[in-house]
Amino acid sequence: MQTKHFNNQNEDIKAAAELLRAGEVVAFPTETVYGLGADATNEEAVKKVFAAKGRPADNPLIMTVGDEEQIEPFVMVTNQARKLMADFWPGSLTMILPIKEGMVSMLVTGGLQTAAIRMPKNEPTRELIRQAGFPIVGPSANTSGKPSPTTAAHVKHDMAGKIAGILDDGPTQIGVESTVIDLTASVPTILRTGAVTEEELSRSLGQTVVDGTSKKALAADQTPKAPGMKYRHYAPDKDVLVFDPLDWFDLQEKLGPADAVMADEALLSELKNKEQPSWSLGESLEQASENLFAGLRYFDDDKTVDTIYVQSMPEIGLGKAYNNRLAKASGGRLFQGPASE
Repeated sequence: MQTKHFNNQNEDIKAAAELLRAGEVVAFPTETVYGLGADATNEEAVKKVFAAKGRPADNPLIMTVGDEEQIEPFVMVTNQARKLMADFWPGSLTMILPIKEGMVSMLVTGGLQTAAIRMPKNEPTRELIRQAGFPIVGPSANTSGKPSPTTAAHVKHDMAGKIAGILDDGPTQIGVESTVIDLTASVPTILRTGAVTEEELSRSLGQTVVDGTSKKALAADQTPKAPGMKYRHYAPDKDVLVFDPLDWFDLQEKLGPADAVMADEALLSELKNKEQPSWSLGESLEQASENLFAGLRYFDDDKTVDTIYVQSMPEIGLGKAYNNRLAKASGGRLFQGPASE
């Protein structure tokens, strides 16, 4: 299959929407990462997404909409959901809501009676969905388990020949996937951290929101309510180790020519070996999250690199989402320097 490249112009968006209506798969941009789109109401189209990604069938897919009206036929919109829509949509928040009986394919929900719904901020994608005329599924547009794509080039790397098209709107801005909140639990519960924080959600709802991301992994026979809860995610083929900035100088003593380091500008300015393979995470938490997956992908493709050392960030705001993705990418492996022992 030839994968067509579309720009964010009206005629290209129209052509991409026609492919979606024909039951094909088209990758699309959001402010977080690129997604893999197909008609959420067409089971044969949804099956193509699972096939392209190599995704387990019990891993639910997010339904992505162009406007709020598109969700009404499919899920029960609660008062809590309406509050969050008003405050965070369009944007990087996914809500888990009860489905209306018989209205959402079990392929999309992973067999559950709940569905994950999101309306991204990216306008070309919202126009694409509006022109298609139906919600689309929207998992990240990468091979299942690998680092998420933040550019159209990343999508092409993983999906060329597997999908019908890629809508290109340049690099994403946030760089880590949306926050997922479960509004079907007894207390609203965060199942995946992202740019919308626990504190912001609590203020919006006027009640405490629980962070459920630290719960133990699901058993083999359990179905996750949201992506990223059960299976290996965000991981390159290379070994990844997380280091604390306090261990920066000790780490440098152990770095060899086959080691790469990903760190912020302040640390890289103190890198002793200027020939050391390195990737800048920028000067802020926002830039670090934007650059994380791109750096992991870059070194994963570098045949001279065996191990990638990546800096952790303060556990505040977007740093929680950054550290969550990094922990999954590394399998929880840490560089143990004297300062962290």
